Amino acid sequence: MGTVKENQHAYQVDLLTALHGELTDRETTAVLIIDQKGRPCLDVTDSAFRTRRVYVHLPFQWFYWGDQPDERVSCLRLFRAADVIAEAARAGWREGEQGELGLDLKKIIDAYRA
Repeated sequence: MGTVKENQHAYQVDLLTALHGELTDRETTAVLIIDQKGRPCLDVTDSAFRTRRVYVHLPFQWFYWGDQPDERVSCLRLFRAADVIAEAARAGWREGEQGELGLDLKKIIDAYRA
């Protein structure tokens, strides 16, 4: 049995491998890689041949490819996630650098209090 980090890494790879298969079925180019920080991700190519990296956020069970609210989708519904990501790639990634997902937990807590 591996460490927690090893198990999380393996789970991320499993999720991304499953997503890769679904994106391939939707004729969306994706390549499973390990980024410079050692995180598994998919390099997904859009209609303009630009790539974005799709990562897994385990605590929230998201696939994400940026820091905007419309740049993440639940891992729990793989087919829907593949549909959303494939459609985003067909439409073209938004201009600019890919944002890194950072969560402000205070905003999340405040939203649930309202």
